Order: sequence, then structure tokens, then C-alpha cells
Amino acid sequence: MDIGLILPSYREGASVEAIDAGAEAAARLGWHSVFTTDHLLVEPSKRSEDYFTIFEALVTVAHVAARQPNLRVGISVVVVPMRDAVQLAKELASLDALSGGRLIAGVGVGWNRKEFAHLGLEDRFSHRGAYLDESIELWRYLWGGGTGPFEGRFHSFEDARFLPLPPQGRELAVWVGGREPAALERAGRLGNGYHSSSSSPAQVAVRMPIVRAAAEAAGRPAPTISARFRVAFGRHDVPFFMVAGTPEQMVGELREFEQIGVDHVAVDFAETDPAKLVALVERFDSEVLAALR
Repeated sequence: MDIGLILPSYREGASVEAIDAGAEAAARLGWHSVFTTDHLLVEPSKRSEDYFTIFEALVTVAHVAARQPNLRVGISVVVVPMRDAVQLAKELASLDALSGGRLIAGVGVGWNRKEFAHLGLEDRFSHRGAYLDESIELWRYLWGGGTGPFEGRFHSFEDARFLPLPPQGRELAVWVGGREPAALERAGRLGNGYHSSSSSPAQVAVRMPIVRAAAEAAGRPAPTISARFRVAFGRHDVPFFMVAGTPEQMVGELREFEQIGVDHVAVDFAETDPAKLVALVERFDSEVLAALR
């Protein structure tokens, strides 16, 4: 099971120093990947407060990819319907080329209607699933060297040129996030992976057959299964799933993910102090991950 780190690119205290420290620690310890988080302009609410401070997700990926050549780099997840899909196709292809084929494009539909409204896109919120579907289809077409015509509900063009192509080609890794049936089906039908968030092994296990059945029906390979969650040493009572407790308890939770067939986990320590974050990453590696190797 591959291990990824959610970078401290968001929350109060997020900084370049923290981002660099987290990425350096992950690379030094041989972890698989690091991920940024995406929001653009949230409202001042309790649910959104973690995103008041947030570095732009794709720019931050480019920064980290240039500094850490041995890590895969990704977004967990980019809210595609808040953006222009053609521009995103170019940005993701360029990031893949600049990183030498190391990009993981986590994608989702978003949940914050007010944020869509802030961007002048409130009308798109109600059909954001259809927009994401078409966006991925458009990307595959362009990344595979398609030159037109393309006719869709939201995008259409005649003869066009799109270069450079990403090193990963039309199958640049697209991991679909979400927990609704439509998201699970999308992950299998269009994605290369399913990326859950704050979900227990039992919750992920129920979703995996839906994802895999959709992939099989579409004639696509079985997708990578990835799980993102918070991690903390000691007891934590929270209204969402996280891996917490003693190292032994944390090892047990991770083994449950392994046993159900999860291929990758992305851990979020919710720490923005560079020194404290590095200490947590190192402790997690030596006291938890060492037992799984």
C-alpha cells in the first residue's frame, strides 16, 4: 500500500516553509506522493474555516514537483466545475510534462454552492456532475492527440491543436473523489482511480464493488483505490472518520484498509508548523508504517 501526504497548503498557518518541510520529509522517508487541497473563495462559515488560508492547488503542485523529483504529486481534489475545462486540460498536461509524468489529478464536483456563486458559476452547481463527466472525456480526447471536432453539452470546437501532450498520455491518472453513487460510477467509468475522503475501511469496502463494476462495464482497467483521512496520535473524538489512538491502533486501522484492497492512503496531520509536522511524519513512519513494511 502506497503512502501519500496531504501537504499543509491550507488551514491557518499554512506557509511555503511548511509545504516544503512536509514534502521534503515525505521524499526523504521514501513515501509515494504528496497532495494539495483545492478551494478558491469560500464564505466565512464554520464548515469552510479550514480553507480561509489556502495556496492555489495547481501552482503549489508545480512548486513541489520541481523541488522533489522523486515524489508523485497530486491534487486532492481539484473542483473541476469551478474552472474552465479546456484551461484545466492544458494546465494538467503541462504539470504532467514538467514533472516527467508524475501527476495525479484528483477531481471532484465540489459541495460549496456559495463558492460557486462567488465565482459567477451558481447556475453550474446544479449540473456539476455532467460538467465533470464531459471535462474528463474532453481531457482524454485532447491528451490522446485529438484535434477536432469535439461536440459536447458544455464544450465544442472544430479543428484545433493541443500540445504538448502529457507523458502519461490520454490515461493521465485521474482519481475521482466523492461518495455518492454517481461519483463511484464515474470513478470506474471514466477515472483511473477512486479517492475517498474521511471514510472508514467499512465504508470504502461497500463502495469498491460499485467502482469496479462500472470500470468493467466500460471496458476499463480496475481503478486504483485511494483513501484520504486525518491522522493523530492519541484519542480524538470527532464527527468524522480519522485514524487516531496508539500506534498499535493506527496500525490496525491501516491493515484494515490493506485487507479490503486499498492501494494508496493519503494522510493529513492537520499541522502547519514545519518542525511539528516533520516530527509527526517521522513518528508516523517509524512507529506505524514500519510495522506494515
